[in-house]
Amino acid sequence: MGDSICNGTHGEKILQSDSQLFEAQFDELVAELTERDLTDHVLADALNRLREVLVYNAPGGKRNRGLSVIGSLRELLPPAQLTQDTVQRALLVGWCIELLQAFFLVADDIMDASVTRRGQPCWYKKDGVGLDAINDGFLLEGSIYRLLRRHCRDQPYYVHLLELFTETSFQTELGQALDLMTAPPGQIDLNRFTMERYKAIVKYKTAFYSFYLPVAAAMYMAGIESEEEHNNAKHILLEMGEFFQIQDDFLDCYGDPAVTGKIGTDIQDNKCSWLVVTAMEIMTPEQRVELEACYGRHDDASVEKVKALYNTLQMPTLYHKYEDESYQRLQKLITCHAQNLPHSVFLNFAKKIYKRKK
Repeated sequence: MGDSICNGTHGEKILQSDSQLFEAQFDELVAELTERDLTDHVLADALNRLREVLVYNAPGGKRNRGLSVIGSLRELLPPAQLTQDTVQRALLVGWCIELLQAFFLVADDIMDASVTRRGQPCWYKKDGVGLDAINDGFLLEGSIYRLLRRHCRDQPYYVHLLELFTETSFQTELGQALDLMTAPPGQIDLNRFTMERYKAIVKYKTAFYSFYLPVAAAMYMAGIESEEEHNNAKHILLEMGEFFQIQDDFLDCYGDPAVTGKIGTDIQDNKCSWLVVTAMEIMTPEQRVELEACYGRHDDASVEKVKALYNTLQMPTLYHKYEDESYQRLQKLITCHAQNLPHSVFLNFAKKIYKRKK
């Protein structure tokens, strides 16, 4: 199925891709939230602040989550049912996922004391923002439900979407709580780093909102409400989400910064990453002592010793083996669980992430 629609302009047909349509919708969405939703003149300063928060924090990034709603819906519905209204609503729900991501990242950067995000200063690091960013995060989250109400309230799937967004938000917040407890700032305790804990953090903090949420939203929009079908999709998508995070962890250490666009700091930041958890399962007691002396330290010598330890333990080889096994597992899950769903919904996602370099 195609990924574009025709828009008539001055009698000419202009073909726009989904990503172009998605980008074009952002300005409209900002205007709607800041000019046409609440119009009480006493809110002018607050609404200007909302505009600033939206424009700084929502654009940027790879857009995979947001675009996956319309991408999945195109696989679930026949072209005749993809009216312009349906496409616009799917793009809107995609933006709601991007706003959810922006809300999480604004908060995450404060908790992690991060300095940059997507090549610019973190929002809370901007002059005059500081901890006011906490309320700005709430504004981003609140905007999701304003938009859903305005655009989807009369749709049969409205309540399903509300429950999906609130449930996914709570799951992500629980995952963040686990992450914060596992590696508290300034406390290095590698005994907390287990594979069970790592997988729990990944599942709840990343996989639900990044992988299950966009596809589940598209399924509800396509009229697929069966709990069984949603559970089937969840099995597949959570496996994909776990792999995606493991890949992210690998690229943090072994990716080319010229390609990834960022310099990895998981070792310095005492992150409970797949590399450290996997290494701890196979290292000798002597290597464990060396790891404990160097992990979570910011000096270059300590970081290089951890990387040398990873190389001695052949972590790249173990990762590539894991990648191949994960892909095989995914194919089996699709065969087993996607009997009534188009395999392309999942394979399109898989194509974007397996063997990626950034």
